[in-house]
Amino acid sequence: MALRARARRVVEAPDRIPAAVLVLFVYRAGEPHVVFTKRTEAVPHHKGQFSFPGGIVDAFDGSRVETALREAREEIGLDPADVEILGLFDDSPTNTSRFVITPVVGVCRTAPVFRPDGREIERVVEIPLRQLLDPACYHEELWEREGALHPVAFFTSGDDVVWGVTGRILKEFLDTVLR
Repeated sequence: MALRARARRVVEAPDRIPAAVLVLFVYRAGEPHVVFTKRTEAVPHHKGQFSFPGGIVDAFDGSRVETALREAREEIGLDPADVEILGLFDDSPTNTSRFVITPVVGVCRTAPVFRPDGREIERVVEIPLRQLLDPACYHEELWEREGALHPVAFFTSGDDVVWGVTGRILKEFLDTVLR
């Protein structure tokens, strides 16, 4: 797989909070979908936004893979045994919330049933990969931060919009691994 054949970007940033997310592929009717969560308004960071399942690395987590799988179990009821880990993608620092996120890429060969916890996660959204690869689904805006312009990636699926660091991770992943 292209993911394992390339050197990944590792960001060592002691001033940032380490986190890991699960970029999860599931198959519905034989078609790959990417799994996103819609965060509730009660969470401390990224309220109401779409994200990959995941969160802050705990001291007892043995790896970023363990963090991503633990968080996916807590947030959406995903059994870690159902996930085949394909590898790690490039670390991605956030611009405002001071995290450095490690994307863990995985696939479920069987169709899991998700159970959003309701506290952190409002609902689960599965977007077909073919839709995410369609240029009509994507647009980019330049936003100013600290006097400089920065691109912000947006993926639209109906009324749902994936953007911010999740959009950036998705764009970089699709461009690097799947295109």
